[in-house]
Amino acid sequence: MTDTPARLLNLLSLLQTPREWPGSELAERLGVTTRTIRRDIERLRDLGYPVQATMGAVGGYRLAAGAALPPLVLDDEEAVAIAVGLRAGAGHAVDGIEEASVRALAKLEQVLPSRLRHRVSALQAATVPITSGDGATVDPRTLTVMASAATGNERLRFTYRKGDGTETQRLVEPHRLVSTGRRWYLVAYDVDRGDWRTFRVDRVSAPFATGARFTPRELPAADAAEFMNRSMSRMQPTMRIVATLHAPAAFVAARLPQHLGAPQPLDDGTCRLDLEVADSLEWIAFRLALLDCDFTVHEPRELVEHLRHLGARISRAAT
Repeated sequence: MTDTPARLLNLLSLLQTPREWPGSELAERLGVTTRTIRRDIERLRDLGYPVQATMGAVGGYRLAAGAALPPLVLDDEEAVAIAVGLRAGAGHAVDGIEEASVRALAKLEQVLPSRLRHRVSALQAATVPITSGDGATVDPRTLTVMASAATGNERLRFTYRKGDGTETQRLVEPHRLVSTGRRWYLVAYDVDRGDWRTFRVDRVSAPFATGARFTPRELPAADAAEFMNRSMSRMQPTMRIVATLHAPAAFVAARLPQHLGAPQPLDDGTCRLDLEVADSLEWIAFRLALLDCDFTVHEPRELVEHLRHLGARISRAAT
């Protein structure tokens, strides 16, 4: 192989497999001499790849972990597997990885060949995920279109379905995607309405980037998450939840969604939850029931009554 760049990419692809490669085997694989392999190893090191070498009869070369992540060389099967995995992580709002999944997926699909995009889409369409039912799922392709438009400062068109079922056409300047752990939201400037808006992504259909660039506007908040929280508080009335939970605070915190905040410890075995929420009584009751501990609700009275009726209904179902 006389093409040095192509040979370096092939060499890098081999070194990224979790094994140690003798120089003679690498030379045979690439059709060059062991001296050429040594020179190519030095070129990779100059590019920032931490290639380690061991001496002896069973020695060889391997790629070690470095201070920074170097570019990866993936074959077709690896690229498809990663894209499908990222789509799964992005589409179901998995707390803690969903935003990173969207960023990585947008980067990968930008360079993914057309033939592999078709394979990823076909595999995604033929797969039925099992989700917790604790939030709306979205099409990962919708997320990547939005993420790419926001990153490239490109205006976006889509159809938006309101809560009452009516549909409108929107032209926006996307700012950021925000995940609450239950749902995805797009924070964007609505061009036709001349104001900032938040959109539930699961209500968006047929999004496409128009190709028209825009100069980013100043968001009327410290960041997108703060703006979205303000918008949500204006749209929904809040209620104060006060409850005593008969379990350690760390146990409860590990089972609560992050946006509900952290419980305050009362002693080693109990803690107090005191927060303002804009969620429904049904959802709050569901979350409390999932904590896997006894609890006593002090406020609001409506939640106490809902739990009483729910408990009676469940008891009747069990008998």
